[in-house]
Amino acid sequence: MRAEPERRTVAYVACLALAIVCCACACACGSAAADHADGAAQHGAVITVGSFDFPESVLLADIYAGALTAQGFPVRVLPDLGPRELVDPALMSGLVQVVPEYSGSALEFVSLGRQSATSDVTATGRTLAGWAAGRGLVAGRPSAAQDANVIVVTAATAARYGLRSVADLARVAPRLAFGGPPECPERVYCLLGLRQVYGLRFRVFIPLDAGGPLTLQALEAGDVGVALLFSTDPALTADHLVVLADDRGLQPAENVVPLVRRDIVARYGPRLVAVLNTVSARLTTGSLRALNARVELRGQDPRLVAESWLRAQGLASAGGASH
Repeated sequence: MRAEPERRTVAYVACLALAIVCCACACACGSAAADHADGAAQHGAVITVGSFDFPESVLLADIYAGALTAQGFPVRVLPDLGPRELVDPALMSGLVQVVPEYSGSALEFVSLGRQSATSDVTATGRTLAGWAAGRGLVAGRPSAAQDANVIVVTAATAARYGLRSVADLARVAPRLAFGGPPECPERVYCLLGLRQVYGLRFRVFIPLDAGGPLTLQALEAGDVGVALLFSTDPALTADHLVVLADDRGLQPAENVVPLVRRDIVARYGPRLVAVLNTVSARLTTGSLRALNARVELRGQDPRLVAESWLRAQGLASAGGASH
């Protein structure tokens, strides 16, 4: 993902600064945890955990914030702040202090597009840590959980054509329609890359949404035979879809990884990052997909889902992070 032009980013961050001030004024809560966070905020010590504007990111912010609260850190969660072009510059400028990120996309953003991610989890994480340090950030340990692009077919299509990997599509792609976001034909991680790396040429491309309900409906109805979804989409399990193995490593690693401001680590010490790393060590793609199902399919509150998971992992406290 590419960075926004500087003037637009400055305007975004200015708007976010106003939003954070307004949210902080509206977030008065009666719990002891909220009082603790408010008191710490008056001394400039509160840790604000921000999220992007989609449900999984909100859930992850609640999970990491809840673990920090359980260890006595004063924490406030600001969910749904916006896209990466808004949230990451706010992190770099100190408007928020922690953001659960995704390694590949974060790397491309903090490097201003000068460094591309690869499918190598370790190399991508190491390179991200280096670029993040140059931006005044500390990258936590990447979790095993990945929210990456995946190429998906129905179980019936996989059985009919004997499909296990993306490379297997080569012999049948000319008979199948491919569904994905409108920009897919020009994206290296979508049709462009599938053509360059795998030599795939589908019968037709049907523009849909970015791994959303239109794509799922088209796939299940047979309007498309192959689609681009995300690896933590609960529909993969609920609808018995088959993820084809990316055997040539087209898709970049997108492991969940917390980015933290270096000054907040200096204030609280290495235990802060250690707590975040403990959370990351417990997260897997499957567990995150199951948590997403509770939020997206069953309509449960992300904060309550996060608290439930933290309790099950032995990482919860009696209170919760302030919102």
